[in-house]
Amino acid sequence: MPLITATISPVEIVYSVISALLGLVVGSFLNVCIDRLPHGESILNPPSHCQSCHHRLVMADLIPLFSYLRLHGHCRYCQSSIPRRIFWVELATGIIFALLYQHYGLSAELGIMVLYTGMFIIIFVIDLEHGLILNKIVYPGMMFALLVAIFLSPLWLGDWPSSGIVNAGIGGGIGFAIFLLLTIISRGGMGWGDVKLAAFIGFTIGFPLVLVALIMGAILGGVVAVILLVTKKRGRRETIPFGPFLSLAAMITLLWGNNILHWYIGLL
Repeated sequence: MPLITATISPVEIVYSVISALLGLVVGSFLNVCIDRLPHGESILNPPSHCQSCHHRLVMADLIPLFSYLRLHGHCRYCQSSIPRRIFWVELATGIIFALLYQHYGLSAELGIMVLYTGMFIIIFVIDLEHGLILNKIVYPGMMFALLVAIFLSPLWLGDWPSSGIVNAGIGGGIGFAIFLLLTIISRGGMGWGDVKLAAFIGFTIGFPLVLVALIMGAILGGVVAVILLVTKKRGRRETIPFGPFLSLAAMITLLWGNNILHWYIGLL
């Protein structure tokens, strides 16, 4: 049987590279949001500066990835360490943007996905570092998702029901109800931030893909929790933030949710 190979045109490669470069720039901005939003600071003022010595950074200090590598992960002015997260967020955002372009092409859906993934990356890192899921991200995200569902009836919301707003509403309701129940049962094991994030994810990807994201998030969280317990890097009574796993599962679902769902249905 002949092998079937997918060919990518030079134009597609160029656009993918451009998308990745744009992602690196956006990732730099996401790092600013991650640094400032948990502390209630403006993301616009003051200009970018070192968190240790507060020296204002010049353009040469702000080139995504390159500046971090060139400075060996240290501030040019005070030599304090720059968090590795700066590098990884920029790199991950660049890769994700390239994948989004490959999946959605130059379309309205691509622009919407860029906004969604940006919000999920911010939620992922802030919850991982601070144990917070901020209302100032989740609530505007919910409103944006509902507006998208009303006016665009996006294709990733699935085949049924046909109305985007109905689909998004059902997805958000399911996400909210499941995690509200889990929060009540766990008696503090999960927080209200997780409930709101699950609703946001449901509004974003609709039904039935919300189930794919929530189940995937639970599996990822469970696997990591077991690994941390086995390696004794976390005690049995220590809590593990669930927002990062939900956010990661949501981003995976935005890219490959329908494929995952169809694969699973094919197993039945």
